[in-house]
Amino acid sequence: MRYTLQVQYIGKNFAGSQIQFENGREIETPTIQGELEKALCKLIIGGKAAVNKTRQVKTVFSGRTDRGVNSEGQVVHFDTDKSIVASKFVYQLNEILPKEISVSDLKAVDEKFHAQKSAKSRYYRYVFVNRKCKNAFDGDLMRVKFDINIDRMNKALSYLLGEHDFSSFKSSGTLNPSKVCFIEKAAAYRDGDKVIIDIVGNRFLYNMVRTIVGTLLEIEGHNRSAELMKQVLDACDRRKAGHTVSPYGLTLMKVTY
Repeated sequence: MRYTLQVQYIGKNFAGSQIQFENGREIETPTIQGELEKALCKLIIGGKAAVNKTRQVKTVFSGRTDRGVNSEGQVVHFDTDKSIVASKFVYQLNEILPKEISVSDLKAVDEKFHAQKSAKSRYYRYVFVNRKCKNAFDGDLMRVKFDINIDRMNKALSYLLGEHDFSSFKSSGTLNPSKVCFIEKAAAYRDGDKVIIDIVGNRFLYNMVRTIVGTLLEIEGHNRSAELMKQVLDACDRRKAGHTVSPYGLTLMKVTY
């Protein structure tokens, strides 16, 4: 049977969501997938042997998140021939997982369901602090000292709506040759001294959201026109965009199917 999990995590202490490989061999570094598979293996297979063979229960994530990126709505599927009682299993799984990782839901799905390929949209949120002085409760959030014009920021984001080639906003690590994405929502607003940027699209390139935010800050920091975002988008040239901002503050909020 195939099951899905809703997974939340704080990405600060992990090398991204996916197990890392080099020359075909798994790298010994902490990842969300590695910890999740280890816990699933203990519950489903059991025994000391399971600890050393975590890949006996393989998971598929809706998408990769980088080191430092959080999740409130990551979707993961896995297969097992054992019947699972959802409420009991979720409780036991959360007791095993590290404190930075939790599971909020488990359900059986059709075997044709695929956490990544069946997804229709992904919703990301980036949050930063807009204040000159630091605050002990800012945590790892990026702090921007110069004034932010939310209206101009939303005007710049409006140029990203629809289907475009987002080559200007990808990092060199993008493996998928397709650079075309469809963005259905891109909006910024304030919540006290925090600025929140929500972006929803069918897919995202490697570091795309963080580079979009970096370009917004390039516009704001130098008092540039919002139309610069369109110029950067149309150029399909990474050198035209702003820098890739910190992963802290980026959260995968929801995946829609």
